[in-house]
Amino acid sequence: MGTRVSQRPVVDGASFRRAVGRHAAGVVVVTGPGPVGLTATSFTSVSLDPPLVSFCVGRASTAWPHLRDAATFAVNVLATDQTEIASRFAGPGGGRFAPPASWRPGPGEVPILNGTAAHLLCEPYDTVAMGDHWLVVGLVVETGVGPPGAPLLYHRGRYGRFTAHNR
Repeated sequence: MGTRVSQRPVVDGASFRRAVGRHAAGVVVVTGPGPVGLTATSFTSVSLDPPLVSFCVGRASTAWPHLRDAATFAVNVLATDQTEIASRFAGPGGGRFAPPASWRPGPGEVPILNGTAAHLLCEPYDTVAMGDHWLVVGLVVETGVGPPGAPLLYHRGRYGRFTAHNR
């Protein structure tokens, strides 16, 4: 299934980005020992048995080479009030773990961000090259949930919040 058989031209990058930008995605920060971390909006659950999650990271990421060899990493599901954290970990440069980021060392010295909606501690399960990104799959070995509240969302190039509709 991985081989492309169609000869139809693929859509251009701008059209693709515009279309997928209409999809709202949750925002996570993936962290590892060092400390090192990056923002991802491609996070998803993959399997219940075994418990697997995935995210994608650009091949040009400066944080990925440090995370790639980690024995464990954490997926920190950001809460609505953590837009500054999301922006900081999405951009280049250091100081990602400086205030206002607040964190504690988890198992294996993996940073667990405080104030998140949830966190999942993972062991690497598989990494596959996909176009200009890496598809990273992690085996979830521990979870934690934060206080009740809304998750941070990313939609059309901006951060936002979830509003539940009454039935």
